[in-house]
Amino acid sequence: MPFWKNQSKTLLGLDIGTSSIKAVQLLREGAQIQLRRAQMAAIAPEIVVDGAITDADGLAEAITRLLGAKAKKQRTAAAVSGHSVFVRPIVMPAMSDAELATAIQAEAVQHVPFPIEEVNLDYQVLDFREGGQMEVLLVAAKKEKVINTTDALTRAGLQPEIMDHDPLALANCYEYNYQPAPDTAAALLHVGASQTHFNVLRGAVPCFTRDISAGGNQYTDALQKEFALSFDEAEAVKLGRSNAVSEPKRREVIQSITEMLRRELRKMLDFFHADNDRVAIGRLYLSGGGAAVPGLQEMLQQEMSVPVEGLDPFRRIRALKNEPVGMELRQIAPRMAVAVGLALREFEDL
Repeated sequence: MPFWKNQSKTLLGLDIGTSSIKAVQLLREGAQIQLRRAQMAAIAPEIVVDGAITDADGLAEAITRLLGAKAKKQRTAAAVSGHSVFVRPIVMPAMSDAELATAIQAEAVQHVPFPIEEVNLDYQVLDFREGGQMEVLLVAAKKEKVINTTDALTRAGLQPEIMDHDPLALANCYEYNYQPAPDTAAALLHVGASQTHFNVLRGAVPCFTRDISAGGNQYTDALQKEFALSFDEAEAVKLGRSNAVSEPKRREVIQSITEMLRRELRKMLDFFHADNDRVAIGRLYLSGGGAAVPGLQEMLQQEMSVPVEGLDPFRRIRALKNEPVGMELRQIAPRMAVAVGLALREFEDL
């Protein structure tokens, strides 16, 4: 559900992260979605800090290097997240679409924690309830955050068409690839470099969304400080690709950060169950670059007492020659989930 859209060939899904940018472009052949482009490139740490673009020119240059000159004027879907975005399901009296379009502004004033004139607002009806009520997903993002992102895209020569929310793009990726039954509930956890997104969905309907201001970089930072390592050395140690630190010491630092994430996850689960005591999460899907941290998946399975598996963003997507996506791309697949979800906005009728 995009909350900012500009109308104007195939849509490019561009996920702008703290440590990398990911681009995905899809094609439709009948009912089959095929992969046209999937690329990823690291960016300098000062370009995006804690989810905020601090160097728009630097980001534009990185996007141009990744996509090449042929991407000029490319229709693009990107996303924002963090504390500048508000997402909540709200309950309202059942009404027509026209009535809702008029009433939503006044309703948003009661819920959105920002001055309403400072946000881009969007909404989507999720469900109709007994007793003449309906559930509406309300989304608001600070205009400044949206403008900063669209400005960087424009400087790169792209044409911003859709501005989405990272967790909702992730939900879109999950919905298309897993076709969940309406009576099932699943959680999505996307561990990025500096932010972690947590979703719970009933079928394909988002019913809970929260962000944690922590991610894979917390592991790297802790290893750097504890053992006086460079960033690249700490990254290799984090992922078990270096023997620069003994295994017991490495495990101790990794577990300390994982424990912090566990506590934050427990808080979110407590919030969720307080309002959704009848929704039983049956499975958790893990994605993002931080998903590769050793021991994280095991911790999540123990904490939630449900099966945990990696989210496959290419589960129902084929390569251009109608073949399965190759192993080289599958190695970075966990990081591509948001970009796939953004690119899938081209095909909202699926």
